[in-house]
Amino acid sequence: MTAFTVALVLVVAAAGLLRWRRPAWYWLAFGVTLAALRVLVRYRSVMDACGLTVPPARWRLSLARATNRPIPEPRPPRIRRLRPTRTGLVLRLKLRPGQDVFDIAAASDRLRHSFSMFGVTSREVRSSVVEVRMTGYDVLKRVQMPAETETRPMRVPVALREDGSVHYRDYRAIPHALTLGATESGKSVYQRNLVAGLAPLDVALVGIDCKQGVELLPLARRFSALADSPDTAAELLDALVARMADVYRLIRTQQRITVDVPDAEIAADIWDLRAELRPTPIVVLVDEVAELALYATKEEERRRDRIITALVRLAQLGRAAGIYLEICGQRFGSELGKGITMLRAQLTGRTAHRLNDETSANMAFGDIAPDAVLAAIQIPAEQRGLAIAGDASGGWHRIRAPHTSLRQAVNLCNRYADRTPDLPELAPFRPTTGTATELVPSAKASPATA
Repeated sequence: MTAFTVALVLVVAAAGLLRWRRPAWYWLAFGVTLAALRVLVRYRSVMDACGLTVPPARWRLSLARATNRPIPEPRPPRIRRLRPTRTGLVLRLKLRPGQDVFDIAAASDRLRHSFSMFGVTSREVRSSVVEVRMTGYDVLKRVQMPAETETRPMRVPVALREDGSVHYRDYRAIPHALTLGATESGKSVYQRNLVAGLAPLDVALVGIDCKQGVELLPLARRFSALADSPDTAAELLDALVARMADVYRLIRTQQRITVDVPDAEIAADIWDLRAELRPTPIVVLVDEVAELALYATKEEERRRDRIITALVRLAQLGRAAGIYLEICGQRFGSELGKGITMLRAQLTGRTAHRLNDETSANMAFGDIAPDAVLAAIQIPAEQRGLAIAGDASGGWHRIRAPHTSLRQAVNLCNRYADRTPDLPELAPFRPTTGTATELVPSAKASPATA
């Protein structure tokens, strides 16, 4: 009996220590089993308390009265599958007639409290089928990306969502994006993760960093072109617009619109072309868009209009030509001048780190997800790296990118420097990197996102 008591105390102490220091290990060792049992035992009573049940069918009531049996209880949504994950539980429910997916979403906080989980989110899989994702611990406190992620062309994992799933940047689905964040909000780390994810792919990286290149120049061995001033940026964007026109002429000659060609083989963008004819896709990263829009003289105003016009053209027409925009900045508002709201309308993906003003949050989410505006301006300063990500569908998520130091990003870009394509149109803007630098071992990544 004494040995059993000692063993029990040791197990409880180990569980408590894991829950404090390694919540992911605690979840896999103890939490997932306890949570699954808790959900299955409490399910009917919790659903009834949250108002997620429907009265029994009339024929059941009539049958009960006719046979003098007890009246059937209200019915909750039927559990179709309960699947444990590395961060929580995934519950797939079949809704009863008369129930709606918004009923589940509205009761998320009550379900979280009743099932003793850290977070609960829901989404509709198909008609009358809802997937409820429950997280057992704060997955954004110490971001750990899964060892294996889905791989597709032009799709890279960049962060972790609050429900434990991976947040991807999919350029085929969302060609252009806007990323905002105040100083020390984690925007630079998010950008490094994006470059690190793109480095192994067959894609050309083009950078515009008007801070004399201090953010992107260390990664220059993986960049096909880099501009470090507004004047150079204007010329670089003009070269991209000219390349876009050349790509469209290529697509036009390869469309093969004849009676014998199936509809699926008619070329409408670069991805419909044969691999040997397909131009290299380009991702354009603009580090600080406000520097491109500011001016003090008439000459600078003309340059500013030239830059914004080129960006708007690339945003409107660049997708089919394989040119994708990543616009980043600390501030993004209508006071930056004409063309800014037109540019914003073409940026489908929106990501906002901590912002210092509500106007920038409104520019990011006001037209697609108004309820995300409040979430964006409520991010505390001490939680660097935490961000709100949304798109034109109106959905949004809290995300956090894993900490990636500048040295780690540089090492990765140097490792894949041989994948940097040489584009003749952008040759004048190719950054000079000198001799290859030896890879320096990275320090152990900090659990906090900088």
